[in-house]
Formats: sequence, structure tokens, C-alpha cells
Amino acid sequence: MQFAAIQNIAPRPDLPAITEAEAAALARATVNLFRAWSLSDAEARILLGDMAPRTWARWKAGDIGRIDRDLRTRMAVLMGIHKALRIIFADPARGYDWIRRPNAALGGVSALDVMLRGEITDLIDMRAYLDAERGAW
Repeated sequence: MQFAAIQNIAPRPDLPAITEAEAAALARATVNLFRAWSLSDAEARILLGDMAPRTWARWKAGDIGRIDRDLRTRMAVLMGIHKALRIIFADPARGYDWIRRPNAALGGVSALDVMLRGEITDLIDMRAYLDAERGAW
């Protein structure tokens, strides 16, 4: 069996990057979202890629430091999940509660259970599911 050579993928400077200021705003919004979702510190840290407890404590106190690309992406996906829930549920509280309720479409577990598996792909999958539910495509 012969394999075709993989072509180099060029960087895409034309795609917008999340700036430092945007990343800090995302971090503040994420802290507020996690409060609305009533997440424990442990749950929040898992969703943020196993963030260190001291770092999470600083974030909650408003001290946002350097944010790497993976964390920026995680937060952007979480904001997409939040946006989808706000579109699907007219009452924000229903959307906030939905993440903890068992869901037949998710094999009987909650959206939070899926996201707490900890992989960024779990967050991406949840966003894709919600986007499909709200008819985004």
C-alpha cells in the first residue's frame, strides 16, 4: 500500500487571533459563566484544561495572567456553548440548569458529564451538538 505525501500546511495569518485583551475578557466572562452554571472549583478547573488551583483562585479574584492558545480556544468554545444555550432556551436559568440534567441524546448523562471528561474535543463536540440542535447550519 502506498501513501500520499502529506503536504505542509501553511500558517494562516489572515485568520484573526484572539488578542491578549480579548483573552482577558474571555477569562472574566468564563468566571462569570461558571458562577451561573454553579460549577465547583474542581469542575471549573477541569473544563479549563486542568488549571492549577492557585491560578483558578487568582482568576476568581480578578487577577488574570498569561493565557496560552489552548486555554483561549477552550474559553472560546465554552462561550459558544453558552451562546447556543441562550438561543435554545428563552429563560437563561433553564439553559444554566440544562447542563446538569441527564440527556437521552447524550446516552443518559448530562452535558457537564461529557465536558468534564476533560478533553478539548469534548467541549467541541458539545458545541457542535448544541449548534446542530439550534439549527445553526
